[in-house]
Amino acid sequence: MQGSALDQFFKNPVIKCVTFTSNKRALIYKLSTMQKAIVFTLLIFSLTLTTQAQVSLGEKVDNFTAIDQDGSKWVLKKEMRSAEYMVIYFYPAAFTGGCTKQACSYRDQKAELAGVDAQVVGVSGDELATLGLFALEHQLNFTLLSDESGEIANLFGVTQKEGGTIQREIKGETLDLSRGTTIQRWTFILDHKGMLIYKDAEVNAAEDSGKVIEFLSSL
Repeated sequence: MQGSALDQFFKNPVIKCVTFTSNKRALIYKLSTMQKAIVFTLLIFSLTLTTQAQVSLGEKVDNFTAIDQDGSKWVLKKEMRSAEYMVIYFYPAAFTGGCTKQACSYRDQKAELAGVDAQVVGVSGDELATLGLFALEHQLNFTLLSDESGEIANLFGVTQKEGGTIQREIKGETLDLSRGTTIQRWTFILDHKGMLIYKDAEVNAAEDSGKVIEFLSSL
């Protein structure tokens, strides 16, 4: 059972008492028949949402919106019109070694990506201010989206860990850079219809862009 479903379950006001029996790992609920039905319905609804949210290869990705590093609204459906393919790569945290290598590789191979008619979007749990600094510091020439709640990552089924804060010196100033969640490094490609045609859950940060270009060149 997903953590979010459990949280909603135990916070539900219709639950009067919960007794844990450690030896049998059983839960005893003192509920009326109607209350049990309500709780069961809530759990099924929550788990159904979680299952439906995760897109698989060959399926169409639901439209979603986010805010980019410039503070502008970004809409998947609208941006899909800009190129034949959309590369969406998730990364743990800006200003860390692997993530910087990955971003700079995509930056340096912009011409090759344009040659296979692909645009790139990077997604992390970083705050908007961090993404703005990251793009500026490394002169990134593609979109970065903030997913502090992890909702976009959930849509693609990308695993996550707790967020955190790192310190970095940027232009002579020491800054605390926070993120709401730490999204694992996965890469996806969508075609112009929004269909998921590529998924890599074992990404090598430095080689990711090259692998994406190789795949698109083979189509």
